[in-house]
Amino acid sequence: MAAKDKTPDVFAMDRILELIDLMKEHDLCEIDLKQDDEQIRLVRGGQPVLPVAAAPAPAAPAAAPAATDSAPAADDNLITINSPMVGTFYSRPNPDSDSFVQIGDVVNNDTTVCIIEAMKVFNEIQAEVKGKIVAILVDDEEPVDVGKPLFKVDPSM
Repeated sequence: MAAKDKTPDVFAMDRILELIDLMKEHDLCEIDLKQDDEQIRLVRGGQPVLPVAAAPAPAAPAAAPAATDSAPAADDNLITINSPMVGTFYSRPNPDSDSFVQIGDVVNNDTTVCIIEAMKVFNEIQAEVKGKIVAILVDDEEPVDVGKPLFKVDPSM
């Protein structure tokens, strides 16, 4: 019986607390673990950094010419897809591929819209909204911060 008690359980509270300390120590934004049929995803750093997102104005004018086909007054109805982490934005899976999405594409909740590389880990970012892409606010290979607007989506399609 003592041998069973020593089997490491990834989902034990003390182990989760150790992982959180490890994330802080090594400045990790996300850990995704799987043991048998159970899975846990730990994400940190989302709330305290959000005030940085108050400066999207420089990114919006760069994308404004591409979005001139859509009504600028309808900007209030648009949803912004923001970066969930710090890293490098990639619009396509590899240099020889097409972009995940382009202006005018319709996306669903599970549509991959980009990849953000953080600490040599490539994280696929899903739209998590349903609608039409009306603006791409970030250039390929541009560094992004938590909360930085990446895309504008029109949910009314």
